[in-house]
Amino acid sequence: MKFKFIHNNFNVLDLEKSLAFYREALGLEEVRRINGPDGQFVLVYLGDGTTPHTLELTWLRDRKEPYNLGDNEFHLAFRVDDYEAALAKHKEMGCVCYENEAMGIYFIVDPDGYWLEVVPTRS
Repeated sequence: MKFKFIHNNFNVLDLEKSLAFYREALGLEEVRRINGPDGQFVLVYLGDGTTPHTLELTWLRDRKEPYNLGDNEFHLAFRVDDYEAALAKHKEMGCVCYENEAMGIYFIVDPDGYWLEVVPTRS
């Protein structure tokens, strides 16, 4: 028996705001969408155009309050080919929430408070 990663899920309050953030901040694009019956929910799968792994954003029509992320001790990580340009872009966007210069990594935060790690491509 062999298992493969296929996607991670984040629940979001404002789907359009989240889609815009992930497009601008990380270049992710919609690869699939599922609309629930009577508009109860929408699932949007975002891809990087390189790997088969996707990020599933779930929007629930009746959800009005922010999600409780607890201590937010989980995250997704992205490798970038131009680390300095990415860091400058994310600083300009105002979404850098933590930078660890000693490790050469930083984190950005999405509109719902999820943390996303950015690491450079290393030889």
